[in-house]
Amino acid sequence: MTTFQADSSVCKVSTLTSEKQETANSVESPVIYLPGTDCAIKSQASLSAYTSYRVGGAAQLYIAPRNIEAMQAGLKYAKERDISVTILGAGSNLLVSDRGITGLVIATRHLRYSHFDPETGQLTVAAGESIPNLAWQAADLGWEGLEWAVGIPGTVGGAVVMNAGAHNSCTADMLVSAQVLSPDGTLETLTPAELGYSYRTSLLQGSDRIVTQATFQLRPGADPAKVIAATKEHKQHRLTTQPYNFPSCGSVFRNPKPYSAGWLIEQTGLKGFQIGGAQVAQLHANFIVNRGGAKASDIFCLIRHIQQQVQDRWSISLEPEVKMLGEFQLAC
Repeated sequence: MTTFQADSSVCKVSTLTSEKQETANSVESPVIYLPGTDCAIKSQASLSAYTSYRVGGAAQLYIAPRNIEAMQAGLKYAKERDISVTILGAGSNLLVSDRGITGLVIATRHLRYSHFDPETGQLTVAAGESIPNLAWQAADLGWEGLEWAVGIPGTVGGAVVMNAGAHNSCTADMLVSAQVLSPDGTLETLTPAELGYSYRTSLLQGSDRIVTQATFQLRPGADPAKVIAATKEHKQHRLTTQPYNFPSCGSVFRNPKPYSAGWLIEQTGLKGFQIGGAQVAQLHANFIVNRGGAKASDIFCLIRHIQQQVQDRWSISLEPEVKMLGEFQLAC
């Protein structure tokens, strides 16, 4: 049995005094806590540091729970105050508006736990675990099945929701079950069939249910050197075919079969096209990179420009894979 457990000393349910549950005075400003926890609620927290694009405005309210109980407390807090809830994972497939996000933003990146069960070959992990890190951990143990995921720049929660994939493999292929948290605080375990998987999507997209944990079926017992070599090969392929030298969100558009979005964009002559600090990547046209100083509005307008140009040239409507949060209507 191999278990990886993150430090849970922050944002955990505790027996705090009633005074600390609401505020704790400091020299600079009072700190507000979720009632019944020591999970701090940040006001007007900048989200640019929490997205791979390094752009975006502030969250009206922001929390980063480290366990289910604190997550439930956050949902209760929002419900009692009738404020909206937005879930934020690694922020790697996300574009946050320059105007920020109203309501409560709940970050799941600190939900950390992983357990490799050698008897069943199953890996059970919390939503905040990094997909690439898990791929390397599995490789070190000689467990096959996650080699393809080493270049996926996200967390387990996001991978389950969007059916993340690469190299002709995807999350749905190996998912056994996913634990989700409903707005009323109840937990439910769903099978892949119940999640309604298809290409880069599931029934959880657009849903108000939150992935908290997932179990994957892997294949233990292989030579670790062999699995590590295969994982390195997949990683190298990503590094040589996709731009990692500037901030990006990964692939911007879904592939409109039988074409690839990158090929359509490149053939439209848009490689290198730039709006503000946002540019269509030279290495891979289905990537938009932040060349420095880009605003979310620059990226949004470039997405719309690409869509219009491809539509005009090929009569094909490109569907964004990147999720957009906040107001963008007047961006262009």
